[in-house]
Amino acid sequence: MRKTNRLINDFKNQSTHTIWKFLDAMAVNYTVFSTHLKGFAPFLTDYDVYLYCNDTNMVIVCLDCCGHTEEQVYSESETISSMLFDETFEPRESMVWKLEKTIQLAQARIQETDSDIQVYGALLTEAEILNAYKLHEMWDANHIMVIDELKRMKYKQIRTNNDDDLSCKAYVDVVTDSSRCQEYVDISLSKEPISTESIQSETQDDDFEKMLNDFINGGFDKTSDSESDEKQADNDSDDTIIQDEEIEQNNNVSVKVEILRPMALPRKELNKLVGCADIKRRLDELVALTRYNKMRHDLFPDSKAHKVSLHSVFLGRPGTGKTTVCKIFGSLLHQVGALSKGHVVVCDRSTFIGTLWGDEERSVRRVLEIAKGGVLMIDEAYLLDGKNDNDPGKLVIPQLMNILADETQRDIAVVLCGYKAPMMKLLESNPGLLSRFPNRFEFADFTVEELLEITRRRVNDYQYKFTAKAWEKYSTLLAQAYKMRDLETWGNARFVANQIERIYIQHATRCIKQQPKDKYDLLKLTPEDILPIEIPRQRTKIGF
Repeated sequence: MRKTNRLINDFKNQSTHTIWKFLDAMAVNYTVFSTHLKGFAPFLTDYDVYLYCNDTNMVIVCLDCCGHTEEQVYSESETISSMLFDETFEPRESMVWKLEKTIQLAQARIQETDSDIQVYGALLTEAEILNAYKLHEMWDANHIMVIDELKRMKYKQIRTNNDDDLSCKAYVDVVTDSSRCQEYVDISLSKEPISTESIQSETQDDDFEKMLNDFINGGFDKTSDSESDEKQADNDSDDTIIQDEEIEQNNNVSVKVEILRPMALPRKELNKLVGCADIKRRLDELVALTRYNKMRHDLFPDSKAHKVSLHSVFLGRPGTGKTTVCKIFGSLLHQVGALSKGHVVVCDRSTFIGTLWGDEERSVRRVLEIAKGGVLMIDEAYLLDGKNDNDPGKLVIPQLMNILADETQRDIAVVLCGYKAPMMKLLESNPGLLSRFPNRFEFADFTVEELLEITRRRVNDYQYKFTAKAWEKYSTLLAQAYKMRDLETWGNARFVANQIERIYIQHATRCIKQQPKDKYDLLKLTPEDILPIEIPRQRTKIGF
């Protein structure tokens, strides 16, 4: 008679939304023996483990209640290994690896009884595995399924069916035999004894391994605990990163400066960005070089360090994500220890230009003082290079460069933002800018597909759902607007945000006028909610 994998396949079909009801059903399935273990030695000693077994299959379910569901993030590599390395967090033992080894241990014990029971594993975790979609096939090949982003698991009451009369209980007894709990079975390791030379070699490498791990985790202590990171961001000692500042240009004029607070999890926010593949890659390269430089200095204090300039130029049209990426940029540099605070000070021409002679210099010095430890972002920086030779804006960039030339001014990153053509003209007008701002990031316009994805994500944030016809209508209108857009004024993601706001208003108006059938109608966007989009047509150019 052919063995069936019914129990294993039933587990494979579960998801975040079905797993708890399924486990409740297992408690009253009188063909399946189930039991709860407070730890399974030697790999899962600190975790709640549930075993489910029938006459042909056994499933080991491990609960990883790591806490802080919204903030905990880790990435599994594309091969199961004992340690997870993520540049924004401390290395930690892989729960998938622990479960894999437990499965191998259980399978080996069952095979000693000449039984062909198949063992499978299910990891239920509160953590978010960023690249889980890439790993499902690899996990399944290793007889494991993973369901992540589960909520408040430690409060779940999972019932079991401890029916001693079921014959399959014998397999569970073999696997959980307490007299063998100290056994360490690792199928993947060689059974040959370890030589004295090998132990000595490993001991000699301990110091370097410690230093290497210190480098990997350097400046990341608080990011290993997302809750403490949030508290750190809330309790920064410098009030300038908590609220906006006013810069007094002279006795009669003052200008408000916007301060963007640092992010607790910038890597997660970077990964969530739609598109921007080249921007993400370039940021990774700059951050990697900064971290590498720090490692070299820590390991070889007397060696010459690479000069890493953090000053950058962001080129792109409005709505392409320059401000968002700038905020992520500051927070990433803060995490690797390159910046002491990581906040972003947002300025433009009006921040520096006053009404009296000398206002520019005072403003530049005050802005740099506020931005110290973080990022100074100058939006539409090309406007400082006015056409008039006596334009006071022309004094700002040279003053800025003179101050940045001071080696004591290392705890700051200056980012110049604006349209590509005028920004390149500004850079070429002053040879010193080219060397002071070596990092250039080009923000391309979003495609229609990317704008639709941005729409989906923003709508999902409020739990709204488009009906099929509403989505078709919105997609068609957006594609038409994109085709007719004026390249000089097109707002990209800002345009989408404005259209979504119009949809929300129309939806709310409709719901008030019409009686919803049930509460779910309040979250359903219909074709009536999608108003015609005012298409910004290209301006006609007059010339001869």
